[in-house]
Amino acid sequence: MKVFNNLSDLPSFRNAVLTIGSFDGVHHGHQKILERVNQLARDCNGESIVITFHPHPRLLLYPNDPSLRLLNTIDEKVALLEKNGIDNVVVIPFTKEFAQQNPDNYIQNFLLQKFSPKYIVIGYDHRFGKNRSGNIDYLRRYESSANFKIVDIEKQEVEDIAVSSTKIRKALEFGDVKTANHLLGHPYTFSGTVVRGQGIGKSLGYPTANIEIKSKFKLIPKPGIYAINAILNNKSHDALLYIGNRPTIKNHLQKTIEVHILDFDKEIYGDKLTIELVDYIREDFKFENIEKLKEQMSKDERKGREILSKKKESSDREAKPQKQASIAVVILNFNGKKLLKKFLPSVNQTSYQNTDLIIADNCSSDDSIDFVKKEYSKFKIIQLPVNHGFAKGYNEALKQIKADYFVLLNSDVEVDKNWIEPVIDLMESDPTIGICQPKILSYNDKNTFEYAGACGGLMDRWGYPFCRGRIFNSIEQDSGQYDQVEEIFWASGAAMFVRSDLYQKLGGLDEDYYAHQEEIDLCWRVKRAGYKVLVQPKSIVYHLGGGTLDYQNPRKTYLNFRNSLFNLIKNENKSKLYWLIPLRLILDGVASLMFLFKGQIAQIGSILKAHRSFYKSYRFYLKKRMYYDDLIEKNSISPRPNKNGIFNGSIIWNYYVLRKKFYKNLKK
Repeated sequence: MKVFNNLSDLPSFRNAVLTIGSFDGVHHGHQKILERVNQLARDCNGESIVITFHPHPRLLLYPNDPSLRLLNTIDEKVALLEKNGIDNVVVIPFTKEFAQQNPDNYIQNFLLQKFSPKYIVIGYDHRFGKNRSGNIDYLRRYESSANFKIVDIEKQEVEDIAVSSTKIRKALEFGDVKTANHLLGHPYTFSGTVVRGQGIGKSLGYPTANIEIKSKFKLIPKPGIYAINAILNNKSHDALLYIGNRPTIKNHLQKTIEVHILDFDKEIYGDKLTIELVDYIREDFKFENIEKLKEQMSKDERKGREILSKKKESSDREAKPQKQASIAVVILNFNGKKLLKKFLPSVNQTSYQNTDLIIADNCSSDDSIDFVKKEYSKFKIIQLPVNHGFAKGYNEALKQIKADYFVLLNSDVEVDKNWIEPVIDLMESDPTIGICQPKILSYNDKNTFEYAGACGGLMDRWGYPFCRGRIFNSIEQDSGQYDQVEEIFWASGAAMFVRSDLYQKLGGLDEDYYAHQEEIDLCWRVKRAGYKVLVQPKSIVYHLGGGTLDYQNPRKTYLNFRNSLFNLIKNENKSKLYWLIPLRLILDGVASLMFLFKGQIAQIGSILKAHRSFYKSYRFYLKKRMYYDDLIEKNSISPRPNKNGIFNGSIIWNYYVLRKKFYKNLKK
């Protein structure tokens, strides 16, 4: 990685992909942005660049504000950016002159002249120029003329970054090292020079290195005793850290930072010592006398050694080659010999090694299972005693299967040989991904998205689902327009990858749905628990569609309208339901009129039947909500639901009034 501290020294960058910010902490949220910058650079054969500022802009703009505490010094930040694979870091000396540039000068004389960017990755609230008068819209004016593209970081992501930074600071102020390190994605670190102290630690039998930290703005954690790794001359040592004013020692009021390196007896005055926090042991408090203090210090040492030993054991386990995740591809079958004969050959060629291929049979009356046993011995058979339908059929079958991931695959889907690897690689890289789907194209026209899922499902604010690549009956050609991994709201049940433990913990598919929209309900619960639902377009499958039930079948219309209302009752914010449900019933009535104009009378009957079923069952589903709410609360990884994938508008209005038939034309 190259570091530039002077604008006059900048080279001519190749296809520059840059992002701008303070990146204090370089925590998990920042790391996602850096990965996006690196990926764009790889895609365009360019260079990734982080532009950051020193000193921190707040120090110049608010010099009398004593509250600023930074998670990184500039050197620490640069080192972390290098670990994240960035090609170039440009440290801008933040001066009054730089801050007073008008937005046009900032763009023309700084961004364009110095970097000639191909992509600029910035947040929706990014501000620049005098009085912070420039914003992302101002920057967009130059996109076409300067031949660069803005990749904006969405509001939710920007807010999550701010929340994470605040949580990290608060965690450190409360001594919650584990939370801070988890949010950072690396140990919290600070460095200083070893200076001479008063020799108090040595007199107590615990010689310490007193640390002097130059930056007065560096955040120092809560006073107390910590288990740490002490880095000296690039070598890590087990150590204990003390932060405090030695309340047991008389006439000592000055705050000190001292490190006792375990099993170490060398003098290191003048050397640089870097501290990596591992865990908090106890608070600093005053003892009755020196003997009591020495007793406690002995206990602290034992506790510290125990913590550091367990940490090493854990690191050793993580360093060992990981066992390949186990996959169970489960195809639900009912009298589907024709489809199995057509589509099992491709599934049988699946290359992922640790895979079980399973047919879950819903009590078929044809000879489909005999056919599978004869022709495809690799497939395991689970025979269910009755036809449970889609939802219960899967639930009953999956209870009998042990695997890290379940793959729910329709019997009318053709797959590529390597269709599993891209999805599992993605899900293994982030434990917060609960569900993922591949890109789903039409079996009959392999350049066109397929109705059931396309390139990932979304939801509008009124609860109507649609897809990237398919809105209502308008289906797009696939020209690579949605080939980026993206967080969505729901994944198609035609080809759904789900973590097996999460599936079971959140109650699986709702068996009362029988079929249709049960996958949306499951995904909604997963997102309410704070997990992500993603689409991985590098994996492609081809769906026949309508292989089990035609898309225009009145039975399908009934189940879709009914179950969509049940989804709202079970998952939507309770305060919103008071006005949303009546509005949805009205909008469904409008849909009936549209069917009337098309002469599709049977569809109108299906909607009326769906509403009757809803009126009859809504109390029942309110009670079910309580059951699922309890499961979500017990298994949630976030204090708030994940709302990414919700379109903040009406898809009906955009489609029928504004005539926006394709997802790419919707205003995000």
